[in-house]
Amino acid sequence: MAKLSVVTIALNEEGNITECLESVRWADELIVVDSGSTDRTVELAKKFTATVMKMQWRGYGATKNDALKHATGDWILWLDADERVTPELAQEIQQKVREDNTAVVGYTVPRRAYFLGKWIKYSGWYPSRVTRLFRRTKGRFSETQVHEQLLLDGDTGQLQSDLVHYTDPDLQHYFQKFNRYTSLAAQDMHASGKRFSLYDVIVRPPFVFFKMFVLRLGFLDGIHGFVLAAASMSYVFVKYAKLWELQKK
Repeated sequence: MAKLSVVTIALNEEGNITECLESVRWADELIVVDSGSTDRTVELAKKFTATVMKMQWRGYGATKNDALKHATGDWILWLDADERVTPELAQEIQQKVREDNTAVVGYTVPRRAYFLGKWIKYSGWYPSRVTRLFRRTKGRFSETQVHEQLLLDGDTGQLQSDLVHYTDPDLQHYFQKFNRYTSLAAQDMHASGKRFSLYDVIVRPPFVFFKMFVLRLGFLDGIHGFVLAAASMSYVFVKYAKLWELQKK
């Protein structure tokens, strides 16, 4: 029978790691890769699995690929520390692993994201399908600094139950990531040869707000939708401003 490995990377996730691993403790193998936590993340993770390893951070894509090398299951479920597998999704995943369909190398799942404590149903955030379940020998991550993509060698199917994502419980958390992610995104664009233009800071940011809040009905998410659209607009502006700064140097 095919086996499932759940892999996650973590850094100072003591507030998330217990519920994350609790939601997948039924899996055949749990692997947690820690990249230098100074809180109780490692201690809490060891209550669920002995396979908790420290690994040097090499960017999101490269670190995830390093983590995958330690998995032994036929199938991989990639799970971020702030995500939870619902009981319904767990049943679907176990069924697909048992079937071990050789014609499919991966499955997408709908992700239900919570921003500032509210489920964002519009704004382009739901169902926001992501590929998380895949055959170990058929998948790898693009080695970008941030916003890495899972690259699969074959066809994918769809699961119907939600993966829950508790992103950014407050604005302090959002803006702590904001500075790091915009810098990494700018570095990725610079490395790929992307050139800055005024269009990037004059047109792109307001269009992002308009797309999320109006075209994708973010106004139906209320004040949360407005704050999310405004924050996303700021993210795009700062990302391209940092690209401009890199090119100046």
